[in-house]
Amino acid sequence: MNSNPFKTLSTKVVYQNPWMSVREDKVVDADGKEGTFGVTTLKDGTAILLMDDDGDVYLAKEYKYAVDTETVAVFGGAIDEGEQPIETAKRELEEESGLKAKEIVPLGFIDPLTTILKQREYCFLARGVMSGKSRLEDFEVIKVIKVPFETAVDWAMSGKISHGASVAVILRAKIFLENEKKDKK
Repeated sequence: MNSNPFKTLSTKVVYQNPWMSVREDKVVDADGKEGTFGVTTLKDGTAILLMDDDGDVYLAKEYKYAVDTETVAVFGGAIDEGEQPIETAKRELEEESGLKAKEIVPLGFIDPLTTILKQREYCFLARGVMSGKSRLEDFEVIKVIKVPFETAVDWAMSGKISHGASVAVILRAKIFLENEKKDKK
């Protein structure tokens, strides 16, 4: 369903790099009023919460340049051209944590900031930890931490985990696991 009330008069890319582009669209609305939209387009990505058989989760502790602070988040990264989200989830999990999962459960997607950002984040719960081989990219310095799942939920609720996709996947995993537990009764 596309109910776009705007007619695009012109589009101009004002910045671009391999991960993102920023464009400025001149538009006119149904009443004839002209305006401007700024749209940032990022590669679609994945957010993966890794849980072991004891119910502990593995998270990434990493300095993030844009917010100038060390953050705690789930693992994730950009989907490469021609790659399916679940393939990206498996690849990013191993690259960033050095771990693999026996099972990966899709938990839907989010559109992080629909006002100015065109990007989709696919959420996954990865279960059953196995060894892998980390392959960090340039400028990635990630410390893997292990905490009880309920601690991660508390951190998502309190803001200690503030990365939007991380909060979404943690809370979706909580609901998924609660429903799974109910279904087994």
